[in-house]
Amino acid sequence: MERIWLDVPFEEKDEAKELGARWAPDAKRWFAPRPGMKRLERWAALPEIPDLLPGEDRSFGSGLFVDLVPSTCWFTNVRSCVSPKDWERLRRMITRRAGLRCEICGATQDKETHRWLEAHERWALDETTGVQRLVRLICLCTDCHAVTHFGFAQVRGLEDAAYVHRMAVTGMDQAQARHVEGAFALRRERSARTWGWTCRCSPTPG
Repeated sequence: MERIWLDVPFEEKDEAKELGARWAPDAKRWFAPRPGMKRLERWAALPEIPDLLPGEDRSFGSGLFVDLVPSTCWFTNVRSCVSPKDWERLRRMITRRAGLRCEICGATQDKETHRWLEAHERWALDETTGVQRLVRLICLCTDCHAVTHFGFAQVRGLEDAAYVHRMAVTGMDQAQARHVEGAFALRRERSARTWGWTCRCSPTPG
């Protein structure tokens, strides 16, 4: 029997489960066990999002690097601009097209070690116009994401773990991996201005 798929945001999974939704481990997705369950209609699945978003450049920002966001750009992200249900659709597309693996190190999700697959945004910042453009959405594991958002890793006490992972993935020695002053200097410089933003790729699902 064909499953009746649902688009359930992570934050609403407990409520969906209580109302009768079931989890499919193979597809990593929630579904209704039978037709006509009105309590689950709010999560009825919409059409899948195409693997390539209009205008997206999947070659942009390749590799593992410290990508510190200017403070004036904090909280400017796709997730805050779309509904939780649409973000779930985007997240699922991003992880699916990556083959359920991190696009940097190739790691898979591992519940026991708390390693997850997460959607990350790659932005291009135009120093002349003062505009940041969303160019790519990429699937990163928790560890690669911590390296990318190194400042946030420091705040959470994960600095040493981020160094170790950076060395393992890039082949850097300890001194090279700990050399992040340039990234922080660039963030301080960019944080002195207010940035506008736009999307080169269109993340809004149809």
